[in-house]
Amino acid sequence: MLEKYSIGSKIILLTLFAVLFFMVLRYVTKLFEMAYVIKHKRPLYTHFYIFKRKLSLSQKSILKKKFTFYNKLPFQYQVYFEHRLASFIKDKDFLGRQGVIVTEEMKVLISATAVMLTFGFRDFYIGLISKIVIYPKEFYSKSNNAYHKGEFNPKFRALVLSWKDFEKGFEDGKDNLNLGIHEFTHAIHLNSIKERDVSSTIFSDSFKELSEILSRHEYLREALISSEYFRRYAFTNQFEFLAVAIESFIETPHEFKSQFPRVYNKVKQMLNFNFAGY
Repeated sequence: MLEKYSIGSKIILLTLFAVLFFMVLRYVTKLFEMAYVIKHKRPLYTHFYIFKRKLSLSQKSILKKKFTFYNKLPFQYQVYFEHRLASFIKDKDFLGRQGVIVTEEMKVLISATAVMLTFGFRDFYIGLISKIVIYPKEFYSKSNNAYHKGEFNPKFRALVLSWKDFEKGFEDGKDNLNLGIHEFTHAIHLNSIKERDVSSTIFSDSFKELSEILSRHEYLREALISSEYFRRYAFTNQFEFLAVAIESFIETPHEFKSQFPRVYNKVKQMLNFNFAGY
């Protein structure tokens, strides 16, 4: 059938057929994944990289020495983590304030916190963040004219942290107080509302399901409050509840699961955490 066409016309037709084929294939794949997500509440796949970025020797040394989560991962997942960490660092601008000189350790540990929280996501960049601003300690925020240890400002796409308090969050890995986890959770939460990628959709929809469960079951809400497992600040609003819940999920997963299995499982579903003992 193609014999009556010139070579140029054949090339154009073949190109059009190829484009059409890939469009149909992409559409079918999306439909298949949608069905998979509805059934299993997780992405069809999470990690697939043709080329993997590498950390420098100094970055990898910091990660091994100071980031417990990384050391809990199987070797292949550590390779994925390193690729994501190198990619995240490259994607963000790190800015020091009030005399802070941004060090390799700051970049690695702050970025590793973001990579840890999104390790079950396919898209791990948290697009609402373009810059990470680091103060030496508590800083004055014009957003509400008060001193903060950390904040996420979506208008300026900035995550702002007190380095002193960020470090303090990792001194005790069992107190359910971690500034980095808390502030990155706010960013991930807002990003999931804005974006429509599969992981953001799962995160957002799962949080809605959790909110409905808590709304319907007064006994569960009262149990959460009376147990004092979550600090009082968690009950300020839904954003703070989620941030505190994820702090607790990361730091004391076994206690969380034991006391509130239904809430734990929803948080696990939101983050797609099926590794490192979670």
